[in-house]
Amino acid sequence: MAASPDTERLTKPRATGSRKRLYWVLAGILIVIVVAAIGAGPLMSRVEQPEYAVTTSNGAIEIRSYGPMIAAEAAVEGERKTAINEGFRLIAAYIFGANKPNAKIAMTAPVQQQRQTIAMTAPVTQQRTGDVWTVSFIMPKAWTLETLPAPTDPRVSFKPIPARHVAVIKFSGSASKEAIDERTDELRRYASEHKLSTSGEPVLAFYNPPWTLPFFRRNEVMLELVR
Repeated sequence: MAASPDTERLTKPRATGSRKRLYWVLAGILIVIVVAAIGAGPLMSRVEQPEYAVTTSNGAIEIRSYGPMIAAEAAVEGERKTAINEGFRLIAAYIFGANKPNAKIAMTAPVQQQRQTIAMTAPVTQQRTGDVWTVSFIMPKAWTLETLPAPTDPRVSFKPIPARHVAVIKFSGSASKEAIDERTDELRRYASEHKLSTSGEPVLAFYNPPWTLPFFRRNEVMLELVR
């Protein structure tokens, strides 16, 4: 039997109302996802960073002076993105417990803590030497070479970094090869125009987790200065 006109008038508004409620629910879920994506990267990036003083600032370029620090690093061969992912994995494993606490650390660690962990820091840096990429985390300043726990993976090692001056160019967005090459060329031109002598290969620094939206990312190219 066909539905009467009165029945159709009663069911259509209900169906339309249900669709509208569904659309609003979906829109709300989408907004929550977008807000989470926007906030997650910056929130996750609020970790300890190396302290420095800016001696010169010119747009996106800065001349900085850093004090001494210690880096945990891993050398990985291969393409840049593959190398940084592998290097990050190795050093993150060390930070989150793949280490051997020495007696001093074991004595000062909380009783309930079974494995020694080290706070995450930013940035993650990457530097090329031939076909090898060295991926590094700067260790929190509370640690020294004497107190840092020994890595269980021999591919992770420590490198003391003396006080130094660096030229830095900052940029957001995707750290593609093209973007890195463009910023590196710009930084080298700046150094040349200002009679600044540089040493070694550029260091690439990344401050945010990979899920951070591109326009919230902080990336840098660094060149060490010779003085």
